[in-house]
Amino acid sequence: MRTLALVAKKDNLEAAALAAAIKQRYPGQEVLGDRFLAHELDWARVEDRELAERADLVVVLGGDGTLIHAARLLEGRGTPILGVNLGSLGFMTEVPVEDLFPMLDDVLAGRYREDSRMKLRCRLLREGQVVVEDEVLNDVVINKGALARIADHEVSVDGVPIAIYKADGVILATPTGSTAYSLSAGGPIVHPSVDCTVLSPICSHALTHRPVVVPADRTIRIVLRRDSADTYLTLDGQTGHGLQGGDCIEVVRSPNRVTLIRNPKVSYFTVLRQKLHWGER
Repeated sequence: MRTLALVAKKDNLEAAALAAAIKQRYPGQEVLGDRFLAHELDWARVEDRELAERADLVVVLGGDGTLIHAARLLEGRGTPILGVNLGSLGFMTEVPVEDLFPMLDDVLAGRYREDSRMKLRCRLLREGQVVVEDEVLNDVVINKGALARIADHEVSVDGVPIAIYKADGVILATPTGSTAYSLSAGGPIVHPSVDCTVLSPICSHALTHRPVVVPADRTIRIVLRRDSADTYLTLDGQTGHGLQGGDCIEVVRSPNRVTLIRNPKVSYFTVLRQKLHWGER
């Protein structure tokens, strides 16, 4: 791993200080920074695409949102990501600041374990034409804006009709995203080693409409049956697209995956217990 790409939480001075310390500690490595770090530390500016192409290792300095941003920058590349959390332990950013350098020493020496996470590929079709195509690590969300109106979401799996959800929206989550918005909507927690898609309606008008776990290789289609003002498609909470009546959203497992470097001191269930406060009264 000759080239380290550092992706930091925007406007976070602690992240900038850590980035400077990383560059000083490893003079034999090429250390590149994202736009914020280049500006803050007066480093040479590298465009996002070049940063992703040159990186042998991506070090995230921030939280889970910053890690999702870094995964999107990689655009399907299998470059490993080391997530350093600047707050409390994250679901994906497992390394606390105090363990950063011992962990990074081990990684650069080849002593580390990887965790492969599935992604979803999403296409938005309008009148038979693909107008949006993207991939997500967490979730695809269809939901309404400010107006308090429910929409009709016609859902099918591999062409087989499932239901018409009269609801505020629908969430399609990966196992990684099962602990995000999907969990708040009543969806199950899915271990990240299990490839599947979690389909969860948001505030369904019918109480019998419950979250469904679908095999990852099945194509899920959602069609908006009529115009519903202020309805949006949101991908990983990073990008949003306005929707119209008749729009079709297709979601299936992506052939690309995200590679995370695991913190050997914590397990997935350790993170769950801490983040969800299990066992506390």
